[in-house]
Amino acid sequence: MKKEQIIKVSVTGVFCALAFIMTAVLRFKVAHLSFDLKDTIIAIVSLMYGPLYGIICAAIVAFLEFFTVSDTGFYGLIMNFLSSATFTLLVGIVYKYKRTFSGAIIGVCLSVVGVCVVMSLANILITPLYIPTVDSKAVIAMIPTLLLPFNFCKALINAAATVAIYKPVRGVLKKARVVTSSENTTVANQYKSIIVFIVAAVIIAVTVFLLIKVMGGNISFF
Repeated sequence: MKKEQIIKVSVTGVFCALAFIMTAVLRFKVAHLSFDLKDTIIAIVSLMYGPLYGIICAAIVAFLEFFTVSDTGFYGLIMNFLSSATFTLLVGIVYKYKRTFSGAIIGVCLSVVGVCVVMSLANILITPLYIPTVDSKAVIAMIPTLLLPFNFCKALINAAATVAIYKPVRGVLKKARVVTSSENTTVANQYKSIIVFIVAAVIIAVTVFLLIKVMGGNISFF
């Protein structure tokens, strides 16, 4: 294995551990759904090293969750992987071919839409197989009132957080020589990063507030 590959595998392993910490420590429940920021960490891997590494990271974290903190069994494993894999795959593919500020923005926007679509379909098709008391009609009825708002808010917060912290994280790793620079770092782009950080913080705050309001305050930390 080449030195570059060893570095990528090692850094990916560290980010898998960080993403798992997000699920084990820094998560909370909205109704029966779990919210965390692991997709932000996984997406950063995809942005740095490409969508394949992001998918691998999503799979590893999903399995770690399955064997430790998850209380939804194999059903939860599938749903967690689908959500994280969709998010990281879309942002990684776009950024791989358009390694610019606008490419990152387009990537995370597509990821938000992709997660909403994929998870709605997954809930309709998969949930009845694992929860016999819930049929597809019941799931469809929950989409506009619970599932879609939750998945949209979760994906949007992860998207905003990804854009906000990617540059600082990449800067640290660049100094450590574990990633290479392939982007323009002009003063204009630095100002863009500051503006994006502020906008992302506002988006996260507003989205969390709306999530609480939409779900009627039915949130519990664990």
